[in-house]
Amino acid sequence: MRVELTVNGEARSDEVEPRLLLVHYLREVCGLRAANIGCDTTSCGACTVLLDGESVKSCTVLTAQAAGSQVTTAEGLASNGDLHPVQAAFRAEHGLQCGFCTPGMVMATVSLLAENQNPTEQEVREGLEGNLCRCTGYHNIVRAVLAAAAANSEGTG
Repeated sequence: MRVELTVNGEARSDEVEPRLLLVHYLREVCGLRAANIGCDTTSCGACTVLLDGESVKSCTVLTAQAAGSQVTTAEGLASNGDLHPVQAAFRAEHGLQCGFCTPGMVMATVSLLAENQNPTEQEVREGLEGNLCRCTGYHNIVRAVLAAAAANSEGTG
């Protein structure tokens, strides 16, 4: 079947199998590698992307379901070579270790901050609870989210 959608600002029209998961479409058809396949059970969040601005686990969405939508991956956040404020905060606060969960964490954070521009530490932890990190212990990730929120509220993000 033919699907038409926009990925990272680029209109696409591709022939896909009706059962193709969005994460596989992004990786195999679009050649985008940020959305990682970590569990295939919606447990880890490593495949999180924005679908029409809302974070979703792309291992649970069929590409056909995303037809007509805007999909944003971590690759689509940077602008003119400048990191997105959330990406910059993760870098500055060392909110990553092995990096496997990072794209999903970043995308979940972008969505969280779109809904709540000034979250508390508890709200950050609750907002990211569907994304697992096996390396960092979450402390630097939470600091990165709070730093991104502060940068946005100061107008530097």
